[in-house]
Amino acid sequence: MSRVQGAIGTAPVVTAAKGLSLFGEHSAGWFALGLLGAAVDKRRRKDWLVAAGGVVAAHAASIAVKRVVRRPRPDDPSVKVLVGTPSKLSFPSSHATSTTAAAVLFSGLTGRKLVPVLVPPMLLSRLVLGVHYPTDVLAGSALGALVGGLLRRKLRGGKR
Repeated sequence: MSRVQGAIGTAPVVTAAKGLSLFGEHSAGWFALGLLGAAVDKRRRKDWLVAAGGVVAAHAASIAVKRVVRRPRPDDPSVKVLVGTPSKLSFPSSHATSTTAAAVLFSGLTGRKLVPVLVPPMLLSRLVLGVHYPTDVLAGSALGALVGGLLRRKLRGGKR
């Protein structure tokens, strides 16, 4: 993480990472986008609501895993912690989980490939901010992909 911070931790990148952190906190930003989709796309309102709920479910799953694993957040003098966190538990990254679930679910509803656009910036942001190990974000993303992939099959508008 100190290498990531040293390589790309410029002021604009840190500012963007903090914005992503705020947006992804408790999956609230992704949930809000799902509700917006439900409001705008009346024909697939139910699917958007299922997707929004799936993002929250993925976040909840990550919290459950955190409480079982109980891995502490990084604590190394070479790593600057640049944002507050709601807990001291690190594995898996809930931001990575909910972002990946949202990207998978919303891709199916929009017909756009959102995973490569949305997921890498969020995963990197958690490293730039010094609050996760690389394995935390990778595991979180895998969990989000699993939850999102399972739910996406149930959506009428989703691509199978």
